[in-house]
Amino acid sequence: MSHQHKKRFGQHFLQDQSVLDAMSAAIAAQPNDVMLEIGPGEGALTERLIDQVSKFTVVEIDNDLIPTLNKRYGSRAHFHILHQDALTVDYGQFHHCLRVVGNLPYNISTPLIFKLLESRHAITDMHFMLQKEVVERLASEPDGEHYGRLSVMAQYYCAIEDLFHIGPEAFDPPPKVDSAVVRLTPYRQLPFIAKDEVTFARTVKQCFSMRRKTLRNNLKGLLTSEQIEACEINPGVRAEVLSVAEFVRLSDAVSNMETR
Repeated sequence: MSHQHKKRFGQHFLQDQSVLDAMSAAIAAQPNDVMLEIGPGEGALTERLIDQVSKFTVVEIDNDLIPTLNKRYGSRAHFHILHQDALTVDYGQFHHCLRVVGNLPYNISTPLIFKLLESRHAITDMHFMLQKEVVERLASEPDGEHYGRLSVMAQYYCAIEDLFHIGPEAFDPPPKVDSAVVRLTPYRQLPFIAKDEVTFARTVKQCFSMRRKTLRNNLKGLLTSEQIEACEINPGVRAEVLSVAEFVRLSDAVSNMETR
């Protein structure tokens, strides 16, 4: 009996062999890799990667899929299952060169990426199949249609590559949206370094709190118009036109005000 896909877990299993080949080629697994796959499903991508690496861990929440994964791969000494919600995993517990892959459930993709960014020091790179719109948000440039808080936070910590797009027919069951594969590579040396990363995250969130309002309005109580201008930024513009470097300047100004 085939697996009954569960809507609450956002299950859309990738089944197109050419797409699986393209994704595994993009990942380019190496013999010394320590790899973690989020949401393996029935193991379509797992099958292509597991015998190419030194350690392979999967994170799977669905009780019904655990026996299938154990039957297929449990005899391999380097295979391990974490039977839990991917949002509850401590990714910092793994090898410092962890490579993360997966066809991420649409309903948790954004909060999961934010969580993984918290453990970026333990991660070499991430290759994900995501809703196309999420990938466009991750990779968008300033003043782009999809540019927002996720874009800024991800691009502060990672180099991001929108690799290729996939239609719904590649999945079972087909989702109602297009998908895309993205590569996120955490910087070993950040291009722009905020004085305080907690303040940076808070400032970015505040700047986008009301997207149609200007920085002058969204940062009221944090910075005056004059202080924004001192960062060489027009207080009358919206957050969506600012580069990561400009957000860092605003964040540093907030940090300076709060430490006076």
